[in-house]
Amino acid sequence: MDRQREDNSGGGRRLYWAAIVAIMLGMTALYHAVIRNDGGMSLQQDSKGNVMVILQRKRNGHFAADGEINGQAVHFLVDTGATDVAVSEQVARSLGLEFGPRITVMTAAGPIGGWVTRLDSVTVGVLTLQDVRATIAPGLGEESLLGMSFLRHFSIVQEGNTLVIASRGGSSP
Repeated sequence: MDRQREDNSGGGRRLYWAAIVAIMLGMTALYHAVIRNDGGMSLQQDSKGNVMVILQRKRNGHFAADGEINGQAVHFLVDTGATDVAVSEQVARSLGLEFGPRITVMTAAGPIGGWVTRLDSVTVGVLTLQDVRATIAPGLGEESLLGMSFLRHFSIVQEGNTLVIASRGGSSP
């Protein structure tokens, strides 16, 4: 009789732990499906022929987009406070960029030395711009900054968690 009671209580414990695991898996799925937001990028064209890139704010509060510099893939962080498109020294070397005149760049962390360069092309989604001024900033990391030397040529509208970067007048400049 005692043996039967032990077998039954063991099954109850297993059922209890299986229920706990199922609840944890369900909460994880809910988090990934509803709460978490890693941003995203979509492309559209309006009735006037303006093409646009629509970005969703990432969970960290920033807008980011995959794009290209001189035909090579890069990941951009949109930074309307950055004067230029900016790339790290490592990214600049991998892209084969020319390190132009030395400059001092003011960053949130203080002044740093950098270089001026020009990019043959910058592309984000369907938007492409030729001959873009850029800054090579050591220590920037893997992400490049999509600054105003690119953005000023487009219409930029942010509403809530959405940022729209659109061409002006029917075609990409």
